[in-house]
Amino acid sequence: MLATYTPVVGGVLIGIAALALWFGNGRTAGVSGIVAGIVRPRQSDVSWRIAFVAGLVLAGCIGYALKQDSIAPSPRPLGLLAFAGLLVGVGTRLGGGCTSGHGVCGVARGSRRSRAATATFVATGMLTVTLLRLWGSSR
Repeated sequence: MLATYTPVVGGVLIGIAALALWFGNGRTAGVSGIVAGIVRPRQSDVSWRIAFVAGLVLAGCIGYALKQDSIAPSPRPLGLLAFAGLLVGVGTRLGGGCTSGHGVCGVARGSRRSRAATATFVATGMLTVTLLRLWGSSR
């Protein structure tokens, strides 16, 4: 029964974390921007960024310790996964944010750019699923 509500609980926790950072620090919880601020730091702007990223890693470790079967091993080599992750990070910086940053934080702030980006992400996902299903059924 609890597993049914896990996504809802996760979403609520993400929302609470975004609100806490916004009201507590006046910052948006855009992970790509937070990490970029660690890589290219501004004076006195690094400690909260490191704490935020460490919290993400720690939460992932705690989640894995509590439910190890929730994360399946990847068939891909670790180096390839790291490279893919780096490319995603670069892409999100070039695109001005990622899906969750725009969807959770940008839309909540009423950003027109984030509403447009989120609509584009959703439409692209829907189109991709539709095309893959059509392609799969024609085989």
